[in-house]
Amino acid sequence: MAGIARGSFNELEACVMTTAHRGARLHIAVLGRCNTGKSTVLNLIAGQRAAIVSSKPGTTGDPVPLSFELLPLGPVTLYDTAGLDEASDLGALRREAGRKILARADMAVVVTDRTGLGPWEKELIEALRQLETPFLLLFNKRDQGPPPEKDLAWCREQGIAHRCLSADRETDPAPLREDLIGLAPAREAEPPLVTDLLPPGGVVVCVTPIDASAPKGRLIVPQVQALRELVEANHPSLVVQHTELPRALSLLRKPPDLVITDSQVVREVNAMLPPDVPLTTFSLLFARLKGDFSLLLEGARAIDALGPEAPVLIAESCSHHPQDDDIGRVKIPRLLRAYTKQDLHFAFCAGSDFPDDLSRYAMVLHCGGCMLNAREMRRRLRLCAAEGVPATNYGMALSHAQGILERVAAPLVK
Repeated sequence: MAGIARGSFNELEACVMTTAHRGARLHIAVLGRCNTGKSTVLNLIAGQRAAIVSSKPGTTGDPVPLSFELLPLGPVTLYDTAGLDEASDLGALRREAGRKILARADMAVVVTDRTGLGPWEKELIEALRQLETPFLLLFNKRDQGPPPEKDLAWCREQGIAHRCLSADRETDPAPLREDLIGLAPAREAEPPLVTDLLPPGGVVVCVTPIDASAPKGRLIVPQVQALRELVEANHPSLVVQHTELPRALSLLRKPPDLVITDSQVVREVNAMLPPDVPLTTFSLLFARLKGDFSLLLEGARAIDALGPEAPVLIAESCSHHPQDDDIGRVKIPRLLRAYTKQDLHFAFCAGSDFPDDLSRYAMVLHCGGCMLNAREMRRRLRLCAAEGVPATNYGMALSHAQGILERVAAPLVK
């Protein structure tokens, strides 16, 4: 790092930690009983006092995320969770929140102490194995005495990676970090979002409306990811609002090889384009990248079967302040009621509050999932499939209700 001032490095590090969006990070859950030292372990891994440490049970409430750079893995998010054995009604709610973190974690750290492995730890280890989630078992508070030899022998017999330490007395996080790096799941090369749909040097027009619902000062994640990929692969790209699309097309010597639009203006863009120009949406690209494209496509077509007062769950992967014309809470319900001519009943969930029991719903409409990793998005779709509940995403639903779904899906199903 020669030539970089410490202050500049800290700024760079902070930028990496805060700008890598949630769906692009490796998620690591720190789990265990109360007072085994989970928060101290998290602080040791991160190399900073980020989590509050106390001997009082129940200090950690809702899962607390901490984002930082763990090289060579890249940006990661650690989750400090409540104690598995916290005995209260609030504790039960906290355990449920921790369980949801576990379901989407890429790997886990299980923390116990000199008392060793009891029913809580054995149950957690079995759950991690069923989820095929790699994990590291830590016997913390070694300074108070060694863990039971029978537990250490069991770990060796079971091939469980483990370490004995006193996290509050350790000063070097490197050994623990190296354990995590060695256990991290192989990160498969992410499939392309869009470039495999194009000929070499193919020209793309991206339609990104800027309205009241657009985030201030930036583009949304799917747009940024598509543009970055196009630039890296040397595909000339034009970025315009839908009102400027005719002028953008007139500047090209020949029609573009692909037009990608925000789903909220897909009807307008469809009307402006000649039928032989390939058209899709950012939402459909993400459906292919993170979900089960065929399942979501069939789910969109199942909108036609929704009956009177059918209960529909609308799920968002991020939490935000709903606006007057919010796409998930206002536009889509309004459009689908008009399309189906039914008084559909809508329920909503956001963030990690995706329900396990979907049997009460006739359909699930999910956002594009740009803030979820593919593991969590596919887990949600598996839950839908297991209950026989059709699922689709916002963009597919909007396109189907406006009679454009077959056109915008065509470039992705060739």
